[in-house]
Amino acid sequence: MEKPVLVLNANFEPINVCGFQRAIGLMLTEKATLILNGRGMIKTINASYPIPSVIRLQRMVHRPRPKVNLSRREIFRRDYFTCQYCGKTTPFLTVDHVLPKHLGGTHTWKNLVAACPACNHRKGGRTLMESGMTLLRQPKAPPQAAEYIFARYLDENNEWRSFLDGW
Repeated sequence: MEKPVLVLNANFEPINVCGFQRAIGLMLTEKATLILNGRGMIKTINASYPIPSVIRLQRMVHRPRPKVNLSRREIFRRDYFTCQYCGKTTPFLTVDHVLPKHLGGTHTWKNLVAACPACNHRKGGRTLMESGMTLLRQPKAPPQAAEYIFARYLDENNEWRSFLDGW
């Protein structure tokens, strides 16, 4: 009953994920239509309602495209929860500035990487060249594609994949 529902704009662009109760409310007020029902029915005394998986808004909503905000969690996700210096996967990751802040490094996607505590301590406040360390992958901003943005829902909602491709 608590499965998320993919919300599509009138042009079938994915714009949000909401709970099924909100989705049913949108459908009952005729603000959205059911696109995909793979979860059965809710039966009330008077009627039966499909539990939606994907709904489409009736009117076009003009809003900026969803984007990935810079945060610790998103840096770890972008780096596959792996230290970018030694390649170790550990639950105790830290965020490291490739070019330290005191040397002019900025707080941007291209200057932040996931690092294990040992590598972060070994690198310290030095540059890569000074510390003799190298990166496994050059840091860059993650893709702004809908498939990346809504990826955490795809394991349980694989039927959404066809709606997320190409956005």
